[in-house]
Amino acid sequence: MTRIRQFAVVGNPVSHSLSPRLHELFARQTGIALNYEKHCVEPGHFQAHVTRFFAEGGCGLNITIPFKLDAYALAEPQVSPRARAAGAANTLWQEAGRIHACNTDGIGLVNDILRQQIVLKDSRILLLGAGGAARGVILPLLQAGCGQLHIANRTATRAQELAELAGSLAPSGTAISSSGLDDIPESWDIVINASASSLQGGTLPVAPGIFHAHSFAYDMLYTRDGLTPFLGQALAAGAAGASDGLGMLVYQGAESFRLWNRHEPDAAAALAALRAFLAEHA
Repeated sequence: MTRIRQFAVVGNPVSHSLSPRLHELFARQTGIALNYEKHCVEPGHFQAHVTRFFAEGGCGLNITIPFKLDAYALAEPQVSPRARAAGAANTLWQEAGRIHACNTDGIGLVNDILRQQIVLKDSRILLLGAGGAARGVILPLLQAGCGQLHIANRTATRAQELAELAGSLAPSGTAISSSGLDDIPESWDIVINASASSLQGGTLPVAPGIFHAHSFAYDMLYTRDGLTPFLGQALAAGAAGASDGLGMLVYQGAESFRLWNRHEPDAAAALAALRAFLAEHA
């Protein structure tokens, strides 16, 4: 009899999560029998919940807000270089009785950008925001070979702090800089919104000149129609292309699935199916 592998996403809130549907798509592709649930956990109960899940034979967990820092702390020191650079974890599994952690957000972003045939190597990248979402993608962007990374934030000192971290991770020759949102040099090949502006329904107070005729704008937030306020702002300013973050969700999930199951799912096919699902349920 085939053993059904148990997985879940842990967060609070978590009812909106598309992860169960996504991993069901991956399971169909690979022929792996699995069950993937949503677990809403109250603050203060995260460690006990995760420990019990693995003790009962669970195979893997995705972690979302507000528990990514708790997940990192729980797995320390069995954390991947990606998780260590991010200071947070979104993927947990157990080996030899010990919980391990990775952060797949950044590689999910990189793989989704590459899917769209956008060149990262030697590109000039502007990263808007200096919170956990921004920190989580810095190492994979640097490993993809960007030529320059500029971090801009409403509070310039926070951008500077993150730039210092990026500088410690960057290979020789990669230019790292920072500024406030009102003092961003012009212009950039790739502009990534890692702030919460679109979630709040607003645009960012940035000059239109940060975009040029060949710029690609990326918003980590996704919407049913694929157009966030930030992307609308970028296109109006002359950006050549734009993408929301649904692909980032899919590709980070694909990396989690690979880590857990040692199988590479077809992320592009799953993305198309998930986009169609969102359109049908708009």
